[in-house]
Amino acid sequence: MGGSGWRKALRGFKLCVHSPLAAEGDSDVRPPVTPSDPSAALPSPDPSDSQPPAPTQSSSGVRPRVSTSGSGLSKRTCAICLTTMKPGQGHAIFTAECSHSFHFHCIASCIKYGNHVCPVCRAKWKEIPFQGPSNSPRARSTVNPVNINRHHAYSFQHPLLLNLEPCIFNDDEALDTTSKASGVCHSGSANTVVIKTYPEYSAIPESISTDNFTILIHLKAPLAPRTEASSQNVRVGDEVPRTHRAPVDIVTVLDVSGSMSGTKLSLLKQAMGFVIQNLGPLDRLSVIAFSSTARRLFPLRRMSEFGRQEALQAVNALATSGGTNITEGLRKGAKVIQERKEKNPVCSIILLSDGQDTYLLSPTLRNGRHTQPDYRSLVPSSIRDGTVHNVPVHVFGFGSDHDSVSMHSISETSGGTFSFIEAEGAIQDAFAQCIGGLLSVVVQEMHVQLECLHHDVQLQCIKSGRYASWIRDARRSGTIDAGDLYADEERDYLVSVNVPPEHHETQLLKVSCVYSDPVTKGVISPAAVELKISRPESVVSQPISIEVDRQRNRLHAAEAMAKAKAAAEHGELSEAVCLLEECRKRILESEAAKSGDQLCATLDAELREMQARMVDRQRYEASGRAYVLSGLSSHLCQRATMRGDSTHSVNFTQSYQTPSMADMIQRSQTFSPVTRHSNSKMRHTMSFPAGPKPR
Repeated sequence: MGGSGWRKALRGFKLCVHSPLAAEGDSDVRPPVTPSDPSAALPSPDPSDSQPPAPTQSSSGVRPRVSTSGSGLSKRTCAICLTTMKPGQGHAIFTAECSHSFHFHCIASCIKYGNHVCPVCRAKWKEIPFQGPSNSPRARSTVNPVNINRHHAYSFQHPLLLNLEPCIFNDDEALDTTSKASGVCHSGSANTVVIKTYPEYSAIPESISTDNFTILIHLKAPLAPRTEASSQNVRVGDEVPRTHRAPVDIVTVLDVSGSMSGTKLSLLKQAMGFVIQNLGPLDRLSVIAFSSTARRLFPLRRMSEFGRQEALQAVNALATSGGTNITEGLRKGAKVIQERKEKNPVCSIILLSDGQDTYLLSPTLRNGRHTQPDYRSLVPSSIRDGTVHNVPVHVFGFGSDHDSVSMHSISETSGGTFSFIEAEGAIQDAFAQCIGGLLSVVVQEMHVQLECLHHDVQLQCIKSGRYASWIRDARRSGTIDAGDLYADEERDYLVSVNVPPEHHETQLLKVSCVYSDPVTKGVISPAAVELKISRPESVVSQPISIEVDRQRNRLHAAEAMAKAKAAAEHGELSEAVCLLEECRKRILESEAAKSGDQLCATLDAELREMQARMVDRQRYEASGRAYVLSGLSSHLCQRATMRGDSTHSVNFTQSYQTPSMADMIQRSQTFSPVTRHSNSKMRHTMSFPAGPKPR
């Protein structure tokens, strides 16, 4: 019996296997074998693949290796499910002839894929565990010789053709309503959103009027909820500390097309393993895999100890083949969310792809020219039109061949973020940063309300980035939909008003907000803040507010990025570089930059990096476009995204990084120390059939 199935199922999970690279011809997605699915189809044995695979090298020339000492793996830890193995816990333990031990149900489930090689040391086994078919009178655990022929016991069909999915995805696991982790104390101002206002200038001469006076509205979310145990002492396989936070429903939509083979798939499995290990027992996870079509590999399940084992098996069963049907993957992910019977307070979709949608976005000609694809059509209507309320899609473009325009559009349409993962080793940190935010949501559906106080003051404009805003009541009031906030997250908006002549002082604006607490479901309205400025007879000189100037620079940079991208798309790369250079000079001459402001320094460095990626068409196509779009997503959402080689752009990703995000990234680096040194770029592989890059 061949070993190809086992190798494909576990080669990518670094804590489980020695991680050789996959062959280009991996088979399609295999449904995981779990205790609830004993009849799942299995691959046919392949006599030509009976030897352990020869180690191959990654595109960087460095072969990924497992570090059992660095990962926290020990002889008492099952290398498959990463939980402890102790006699008397109700689980049989299988010890192979090479002396490595596993839970019997873990090794038996995976051995059905045809492997007889140890996932730790790669030793070839002479005897393997075998779980008999459930309808057999002797359906119990046994150990069989490796040359046994079991063709009669199982038949093989193409896994994506198996009709194992229900018509309606209402089989989500029930929520745990008995948990103590359901309350948050709201005593004290530290547990509500803090509102601050900063006028452009603190005083205006009484005889002067202005039509464009800028006010900064600054919001800061409550502190992170406390945990019952210190997360810094959590080891791989340990129970995640119980936290008084809102539990989440996460649906991962993962690209397993042919171009994801090799190192990419290995790192994806490793990153998903990290996500699974860091979700709590109240959180739920579902896994969707897509290539030419899409399958729900794992229903929405709570990440209890058993749920994690099932999820890890589902992820380890991932294999690659076919084209890239992002649309179908997202449609199935939205279906899981829309048809679930119960709902956790926080919900999100995580989408990762390294290619271009080769199905919905086929090029069309009109009057001899290629038409611009409708990228919004990639997003399911239930998310696009609000049927599935408040479900952002956080998108990760992997490598240099993904369609960054379409993926950025998906994130923008759904209210999520777009990250560009250029370096192979950055995928786990990117996922860690994302879930670090999702696991710390403390504010939902926040609406910021603006009210002019003086009878002659009117709102002129609201600069809120990607957050919707309205001006109404004859410009006397306005609203900003600020959405959700992570713990300790900050949000800044610039508002322009007119200021009439007046003596002594002028009351300008009243700012208030209302939002929902995701844990208690209560509606919270923090104390409103009123802004007024003094009106002396004369003002000799006064400095501009550094806070206002800083946010102006952020918006100027985002505007320059958008204009430079538009110029680059038309082939005017030199013009794009000039636009970025003009913005750099403007920022460096600002009062905020002269004061040593860190955000201004970060913007300057980021704009220089974008200029370097626009030196020629080839580099812009390979990384410049994705880098700019990820930067735009970050600055307009005011939320941290990964872009480029994160090891060389730390300041960029930390601009909006919350403490919860930073903590999760630190866990990620502890979880997999070996790959921290892998900064190699992706191989230039394409999903097939390949579609043209957007112009």
